[in-house]
Amino acid sequence: MDQLKRQAAARALEDVRDGMQLGLGTGSTAKHFVELLGERVRAGLKVIGVPTSEATRLDALRCGVPLTTLDEIDHLDITVDGADEIDPELNLIKGGGGALLREKIVAAASDRMIVIADDTKWVPTLGRFPLPVEVIPFGLGATRRAIEKAFAECGVSGQMAVRNGKDGHVFVTDGGHWIVDAQLEMIEDPARLATALSAIPGVVEHGLFIGLASSAVLAGGEGIRVIERRKPKGD
Repeated sequence: MDQLKRQAAARALEDVRDGMQLGLGTGSTAKHFVELLGERVRAGLKVIGVPTSEATRLDALRCGVPLTTLDEIDHLDITVDGADEIDPELNLIKGGGGALLREKIVAAASDRMIVIADDTKWVPTLGRFPLPVEVIPFGLGATRRAIEKAFAECGVSGQMAVRNGKDGHVFVTDGGHWIVDAQLEMIEDPARLATALSAIPGVVEHGLFIGLASSAVLAGGEGIRVIERRKPKGD
C-alpha cells in the first residue's frame, strides 16, 4: 500500500514545473509527495510551498523544500494532497489526519488541486469513512445538537464522538480546536450537507471538500489512473 501511495505521489509530481507555488498536503500519501519533491528541489527544481500542517512543515524543512505562507503570496498553482474518500464527482472526505481546516484554506487558494491516493479510497458514495467536523470546544453540547439537526435535515444519521489523540486525551488541531467524528455510512447529497454544516455557529470547518479537487491520481494493482473532474454544462 505504501508503494502505491508513492506511485500516486510520483505521478502528481510530473505536473510540477519550475517556478510553481505549491500547496503541500498532510497525511501519509502527501508525505511521499513532499519527499519526492525534496529530491527534485535538491536536483535544481525551483519551487516554493505552503504546508497544510505543522507536521508537513517539518517534513518539508527536513527535505529541503522552501516554504512561504498565504500572507506572503497571493495564490498557489497546485495543491497536492491525499484524501480519505473520493467519489466519482471528485467530492472528498478529508481530515483523518486532523488538518482539514488548513487543507481547505490552501486548496481554495489554489488554481488546481490534485488528489493522490491508493485506489481503495475511491468509493461510489461518500460516508463510510467517519466525517470529521472541526469545532470550537466552547458550547460543544449546543454545537453537537445543531449538527444532529443538520444531519436529520439532510437525511443522514450516525454516532458522533469527540476525537482522542494517541495519548488518550482529546485531540487538538493545529488551530486549537477539537474534532467530532460522525459515522454516517452514506452521504447521498454531500453538497447539501456541506452547506448545512458550514452554517452552524461553533463549527469551524468540516471534512467535505466539494468542487475543490481538479483531478485524482489513483494507484492500484493495475497501475495509475487519472480522473479529471467533469465540468458542469455551460462551462
